[in-house]
Amino acid sequence: MPSSAALLWDESFLWGLIACRALKGLSLDFSLVTSEDIKQGALEGKRLLYVPGGWASNKLASLGDEGARRIKKFVEGGGSYIGVCGGAGLATSEGIGLLDIKRRPLEERVPSLSGKIMARAVSPHPFWNGITGKSKTKSPFFHIWWPSQFKPEDPSIQVVASFEQATQAAFSSDLNVGSVRNWEALEAEYRLNLDPERMRGEPLALEGACGAGRVFLTLIHLDTPRGANGAKALQNLWMHLGGEKIKAGDKERRLLHSAGRSSLSSGLLAPVEELFELGCRNFLWFKDGWIVRWRRGIRGLEYFTLYELVKELAQRVESQSSKKRAILSERREYDVESLIAELRGFADKAGRLLMLERMALQRGEALTFSRASDPEMASLRAELFSNAKSHGGEFKEVLGKVDEILYEYLKHEF
Repeated sequence: MPSSAALLWDESFLWGLIACRALKGLSLDFSLVTSEDIKQGALEGKRLLYVPGGWASNKLASLGDEGARRIKKFVEGGGSYIGVCGGAGLATSEGIGLLDIKRRPLEERVPSLSGKIMARAVSPHPFWNGITGKSKTKSPFFHIWWPSQFKPEDPSIQVVASFEQATQAAFSSDLNVGSVRNWEALEAEYRLNLDPERMRGEPLALEGACGAGRVFLTLIHLDTPRGANGAKALQNLWMHLGGEKIKAGDKERRLLHSAGRSSLSSGLLAPVEELFELGCRNFLWFKDGWIVRWRRGIRGLEYFTLYELVKELAQRVESQSSKKRAILSERREYDVESLIAELRGFADKAGRLLMLERMALQRGEALTFSRASDPEMASLRAELFSNAKSHGGEFKEVLGKVDEILYEYLKHEF
């Protein structure tokens, strides 16, 4: 039987991967769709569309006018929409326009807050079923990852959760919240809103109507690995908005594990593993639970995203059965071999860039995405990532190819 829910894969990357893992871990039934699939009518017969995090503007560009029209028609006709972070931004009036809600201008936001936070229940909602804090006086813990902030324009929109406070373990930019004593001075130095208190009372999750359908938007990453409250809330929402669980024996949805490495999987992994370890050795980033933290001005999330997606792809290449080899054919194997050469080329230049950035930080330079005093560093940054904060350049090209091939493997599992 076809799944009643779909997950939009395009322009999600790391966030699409963790969403797949979270939904699969909860035995929630779904299929993967691309923007092109949606344009061709893939939402017909579905009850729920889940859109993970990522840059909302890139998702909108991928969908185009026709994809956006199809999603709006799907919801207005009675379908449900769950948007997480960037997926929530896609549904605002600045995106598809499923709800009359805007995102706060950058100068009003705390744009670089991430990690474990406490959220307060604003109104009764199935979202909260079975979720409590550690005590009656404590709000429950969730996770956010560099969210925008909502600015509802329609009073009929139900605010479900609001921001209470950041935990000591959270970060604002590259600053550990528990270690900061003077936010005002740091905001002046960074020229950025950093104090988590600025977000107190701000809406984090809300629900509204779009025609005959329902739209749930959340800045809380309900799909965060090992986030128990997020997982419970996601399960609650899935049932509330028309999703289904996989029945025993209905579909095989298991993670694949590999005992060894072939030349293809080793070739994929080697360049990105070396690049990731280079950053660790030079104190440019470090693992913090499931994710990384990086020094200001370094593209830490981008490198980590590439690393995680290539690891996942290498696992699929290694674990594919003879049946899957027949499905994916020689063409896909050729694509993987071509990708290996591109990964090596990217890693060589990126390694050089990281060492230039490391030396600049050693000299006491205050790096940002747009600030680089060294001409070679500036040239490599533009070539590899472009000068856009949402990234581009060779990185976007090689990441896109990893993402495309990984999708070909994953769509046979969902």
